[in-house]
Amino acid sequence: MPNQATALPPIRLSTDADIAEINHVWRASVDATHGFISPADLDYYEELLRTLYLPRFRVWLATNAAGKITGFIGLGGPRIDCLFVDPSFHRQGVGQRLIAHAASLQPNLLVDVNEQNPGAIAFYVAQGFRYVGRTDLDHCGKPYPLVYLARF
Repeated sequence: MPNQATALPPIRLSTDADIAEINHVWRASVDATHGFISPADLDYYEELLRTLYLPRFRVWLATNAAGKITGFIGLGGPRIDCLFVDPSFHRQGVGQRLIAHAASLQPNLLVDVNEQNPGAIAFYVAQGFRYVGRTDLDHCGKPYPLVYLARF
């Protein structure tokens, strides 16, 4: 019997046809892991994702054998701009696959993570990332501190 990881489709770049499903994965993931963000701010971030980020940038997609998007990662050089996994696929290796793919493209990686999301911080530390800094505000100037991590 083949290993499940070898049976999965390769990670691929998104297309415009994927935007709605990517947005759905993002919202489900954020709803499951970002309870510290106000509903108004969630709507604000989702609007940025839908109108600015996804139409302009391609993200790498992990899918299951049926073609369903299970997670995605956005890269800006060595910086991980985003990594979200559909909550129904949490703890099934999707995030690890995406990090491994990113590392194959860019061996030295940087990421920032909401400080109020200890599960995400623990995930990145388990992937070999180490603490390099912190800010009190996120990139939009909102009161969601960020922890900066690097993997070299």
